[in-house]
Amino acid sequence: MTYLVLRLATIGNVAMTVPVIASVSRRYPDDRFIIASKKDLGAMFASMPNVEFYEVDNHLDWRGVVDLWRRWCNEVDVVIDLQSVLRTRVFGTLMKLRGVRVKRVHYGRFSKLLITLFGIGKKQLPSEFERYRDTFRRAGLETDDAFTALPENIVAARSVTERFGTKEGRWIGLAPFAKSKSNMLPYRTTKEIIERLSRDKHTRVFLFGAGAVECEMLRQWASVFPRTESVAGVLTLKEELELMRRLDVMICMDSANQHLSSLVGLRAISVWCATHPMIGFAGWKQRPEDIIQRHDLRCRPCTCHGTNHCRFANFACQHIKAETIVKQI
Repeated sequence: MTYLVLRLATIGNVAMTVPVIASVSRRYPDDRFIIASKKDLGAMFASMPNVEFYEVDNHLDWRGVVDLWRRWCNEVDVVIDLQSVLRTRVFGTLMKLRGVRVKRVHYGRFSKLLITLFGIGKKQLPSEFERYRDTFRRAGLETDDAFTALPENIVAARSVTERFGTKEGRWIGLAPFAKSKSNMLPYRTTKEIIERLSRDKHTRVFLFGAGAVECEMLRQWASVFPRTESVAGVLTLKEELELMRRLDVMICMDSANQHLSSLVGLRAISVWCATHPMIGFAGWKQRPEDIIQRHDLRCRPCTCHGTNHCRFANFACQHIKAETIVKQI
């Protein structure tokens, strides 16, 4: 059987599919799995022998839908749609007309909307992993939770060693940015965390980020604080994963780096501001005690994925002391 799995964006969400896909890949070695996702994310699946990676545009415009259909309409037996947006639904309908079975993820968008808008039914929702596993189950594929970490990439690991040397003392990662303002700590808090960590001569701090603005800001911070290096924009995804594998801990927001850390078995201290782990985006096998958030705000969560606006115009959810995070480390 050949399965086409659609999960286009974002990096964090694609990373959350890895434990599930690794499970079905191992349990069904005679089946073929094609992962259609955005460019440069194939490194997450490279170690799975019966998994192929097919690059598509992040937004999958209508031309991309047609191209995808032409490429796979005669080879695929089942489509597993883990994106479930208009264009992937149209693609699924076209595949159904060819007699291909299509299974779509159930995201529970209405339940999430009630929680974020009105605070109705504030209880733990199924995790994204559970939703993905349910979709595969409906496609006839059983999964398990045996995944612990991706195998080491020898070439990328050698490159990391050549660039950063042999590990001595503590190596701590810090990924302070996120796509939305509501998912980030204030800059002054982040700089205080770096300052506190860099005091220790046995501690080396690595700053993670992406995008031109983030890279420049992290580069400037790294030039100010001792034993602090920015790796933003200088490593491939394979190399980032291998560097993470060598860290003692990752400090991150509710962002992609929480899920990338999970792929190499790295403990992540995640900071949640406007969002909340009850929505279902906590990292794979990460410890609940490593989640830092404000429990005294009744307005949380006000968003599922992040926002640049605050209904009270104060972003009180960001008021988390640097001392709290350093103490957890």
